[in-house]
Amino acid sequence: MNVSLRVNGAAHEVDVAPAETLLSTLRDQLGLTGTKYGCGEGQCGACTVLIDGQPVKSCQTRASLAQGKAITTIESLENRGRLHPIQEAFIKHEAMQCGYCTPGMIMAAVGLLAASPHPTEDAIVKAMDRNVCRCGTYPRILAAIKDAAHVPA
Repeated sequence: MNVSLRVNGAAHEVDVAPAETLLSTLRDQLGLTGTKYGCGEGQCGACTVLIDGQPVKSCQTRASLAQGKAITTIESLENRGRLHPIQEAFIKHEAMQCGYCTPGMIMAAVGLLAASPHPTEDAIVKAMDRNVCRCGTYPRILAAIKDAAHVPA
């Protein structure tokens, strides 16, 4: 089936199977490989993208259901050579080790800060609880998000 997807502000016409995931469409058809395949079950968050500003697990979202919605991936965050404040904070706080979870973590954090620009530490922990870092850099991830949100340490 043909679907129209709006990804990172650009319109794309793609042919997808009825059960094809948004993750597969982004990676295989649109070449947007920043979004990672982790568990394939919506548990790890490596595949997190924003749909209409809300973090979603793209491995559990059918591409056809994203038609007509604004899809935002990690590739869109850099703007004219400048990283997004969350990306800068992740670098500053060394909030990644292997880096595999980082795109999903960053997208979840971007969604959180868009909805709540100055969240409490508890709100950050709760929002990020849906994303797994197998390297265990959670304290640095928390510090990075707090820094980007200008929340006192």
